[in-house]
Amino acid sequence: MKYNIGTIDRTLRILIGVVLIALAATGTVGWWGWLGVIPLLTGLVRTCPAYSILGVNTCKKG
Repeated sequence: MKYNIGTIDRTLRILIGVVLIALAATGTVGWWGWLGVIPLLTGLVRTCPAYSILGVNTCKKG
């Protein structure tokens, strides 16, 4: 699998995903907080399907 998410992008996705899930689990936000699973998973696997479709790549060129 080809990676298309760089380090900063990955870190932000994981952080935002965890925060949204935590807020949803505590009842602070509504059901939409569970959508935090999406950025969390894309951050963990380092691949974003939307980036692939749009031709975006935030990985550093090596």
